[in-house]
Amino acid sequence: MAQEPPLNPGDEAEPGETGSGEDICPDCNGSGKREGAECNTCGGTGKVTQGIGGG
Repeated sequence: MAQEPPLNPGDEAEPGETGSGEDICPDCNGSGKREGAECNTCGGTGKVTQGIGGG
């Protein structure tokens, strides 16, 4: 079964997962682009899902 939505390389967790939160992409600073092309880290969204808290 396909993951909805698919994770981007910069995501640490699935969106909405307990203990995670949305943040701006550290590589493109939220623009979605790097060097004139789509940012590979965030898939062009400008956002990544990060793990938060202790674990």
